Amino acid sequence: MTDQIVEKNVANRAATGALAMRLTKKVVRELFLRVGVLPFFLLATLVVFTATAHQFLTLDNFINVARQSVYLVLVSLGQMLVLITGGFDLSVGTAIALTSVVSATVMVTLSAALPGWVAVILIGGAAAGFGTAFVVGALNGFGVSRFGVSPFIMTLGAQSVGSGIALFITGGVPVGGLPYEFSDFFGFGRLLGVPVPVLFAVIAIAAMWLLMNRTKFGAHAYAVGGNPKAAQLSGVDITKILFYAYAICALLASVAGILLTARVESGETNLGGTIALESIAACVIAGVSLKGGIGRVESVVLGAFFIVLLQNGMNIAQIGSYMQMVLLGTLLILAVIFDHFRYRLLVGER
Repeated sequence: MTDQIVEKNVANRAATGALAMRLTKKVVRELFLRVGVLPFFLLATLVVFTATAHQFLTLDNFINVARQSVYLVLVSLGQMLVLITGGFDLSVGTAIALTSVVSATVMVTLSAALPGWVAVILIGGAAAGFGTAFVVGALNGFGVSRFGVSPFIMTLGAQSVGSGIALFITGGVPVGGLPYEFSDFFGFGRLLGVPVPVLFAVIAIAAMWLLMNRTKFGAHAYAVGGNPKAAQLSGVDITKILFYAYAICALLASVAGILLTARVESGETNLGGTIALESIAACVIAGVSLKGGIGRVESVVLGAFFIVLLQNGMNIAQIGSYMQMVLLGTLLILAVIFDHFRYRLLVGER
């Protein structure tokens, strides 16, 4: 009798274990299909760096990461929009660099011509930077949408041309002498106790969420990326959607360029040098499909935070900058592989 009870208990435990295993697999699968590899990468990062550096898992460090991630969040939101339409933008770093040097140059020029007119100087410089970035985005959008140029070739060419123009304007020398008020407000200022760059990021996140989830443009962008032929047959103006996607991407990068320029207090041609790779990594890790039509704003924000958190952890662990590039590239490759696998699963369920 006792042996029968023991056997029954063992069988019950085995059945319970098997049920728990099936439930765990189901939860992991649903989580993977919904948001991609981000939760698993984030968990691994927290475990590894918490074990190697005691100052990593602290409130002060997380606040610091949140502040540093503002610029990547802005660029990643624009990159997400382009990826959803089925393309990508390699020229976001150039948009940042051009915004930086053009806005700085204009502000320095206006400061000499109109001393004391701080508002005019700041508005003029920012407008020049935004205008320059819009030209980059418009050229990308026009080439991809009107002439059918590959996004890779179009944005890579724009990146090369823009970098050359930025170097030509400055001669490779940083543009200094910016108004104190510019850096004091846009770089280090606070409104209601909240850092100004963070406020810009929050506004951009809210605006992008509304654009993608509550407007016809957002629905059409998903449709273009999901099935261009079906979208065109449904009356979607694909040319218009693609043009505005690249223009918005460049403008969001331009906002990051203004904030970064204020942060470093000079116009720099090397700002945003690696941000194209980082923004694509943030998006893909956050579940934005490289095949288009799939992606969520809130996941991309968390993806950008993850990339900066990962870099922060590697810095604390004293991992060299070269090895950091290797690890980031490896993560991107893994994310692309998982994205392909996830896309096949999603298609199979439809």
